[in-house]
Amino acid sequence: MDYIYFDNSATTPLCRKAKEAMEAAFECYGNPSSLHPLGQASKALLESARLELFHALGLRGTPTPGEVLFTGSGTEADNLAILGVAHAKERRRGGRILSTDSEHPAVENTLCTLEKEGFEVVRIPTRGGVLDFNAFEAALTDKVFLVTMMLVNNETGARYDIERAFRMAKAKNADIVTHTDAVQAFLKLPFSPATLGADLVSISSHKIGGPKGVGALYVSADARRRRDLVPIIHGGGQEAGLRSGTENLIGIAGFAASAKEGKAALVERAAHCKELSAYLKERLEGLEVTLNLPPVVLPQILNLTLPSIRSETMLHELSKSGICVSQGSACSSHDKHLSRALLSFGLSPDKVECSLRISLSHENTKEEIDLFVSALEQALKTLVRTKR
Repeated sequence: MDYIYFDNSATTPLCRKAKEAMEAAFECYGNPSSLHPLGQASKALLESARLELFHALGLRGTPTPGEVLFTGSGTEADNLAILGVAHAKERRRGGRILSTDSEHPAVENTLCTLEKEGFEVVRIPTRGGVLDFNAFEAALTDKVFLVTMMLVNNETGARYDIERAFRMAKAKNADIVTHTDAVQAFLKLPFSPATLGADLVSISSHKIGGPKGVGALYVSADARRRRDLVPIIHGGGQEAGLRSGTENLIGIAGFAASAKEGKAALVERAAHCKELSAYLKERLEGLEVTLNLPPVVLPQILNLTLPSIRSETMLHELSKSGICVSQGSACSSHDKHLSRALLSFGLSPDKVECSLRISLSHENTKEEIDLFVSALEQALKTLVRTKR
């Protein structure tokens, strides 16, 4: 069966450039930490990839040691950022962390772990896909040492105004560490750590056409100077001593290649997805579905609620036509709890159970959207009739 793939926020197909780079990297088998010629050839490939990621993050020049750290995933990058900051200094123990009530499980579950250790976490409301700045200002006390907020919500596509939040935090205390999970935003909208005001930025490979099992964490010069971060994985001291373990050079090569291609095509791809999103919304008019639209949204993501049809039922029905969409975050699809992101958005529990996420990429077409809408319309008729 030929599939129509609208689940790009879960993962993306491996792009050709990434595959070619990975195949070439198979020949570079030396350990990057070894001093002999084969090791140094691998080291050169590693640093070349680091430079590509540095530039893809909107930075100029050459990264200094510890500025771009390779990890095993975006989840690990989030864990390193949050746990690494919380445990870096004894005076932070029991302090306050500000986040949102709609974070990805990679952040939320890490924060829950810190709460068990005695840290205080305040989750700022994001009803309707908008940060509550009154609540943020009230929570921004002298106890705060870390603000961690996602840039784009992976289920609703809401683009949060973290720039304003980070400015407020730094105005309160310049030593407050600011971190963003930018996994869904990376190379889908233009930003740099400086424009965001972020000390730490987490990104992931497989959301941009790269392989799974690779992520990265940007660490600002200020954060490194203040020694704001300690490792959570200990060993041989790779990645400037902050992420031990021999680097996944093949995966990193693929990550860098996909990032280079994505950076060059960012504007063109974003425009294509914006056009597709507008077309999809237009085609959905007249169908008995409700669009859950934040005021500022990444066009690649559209969340909708079905008319009293459970999303899981609709997923199976659409799968019969070879159409791949999702209920929400792939990382929590095994979790039977209701989506925190959608509840925080303002949906009732019943509506959360009936919501779908369609996530587009630059490779999707209007013809695919037509086929999806036709299949959805037919499925709505079939399932409503079945219910009756």
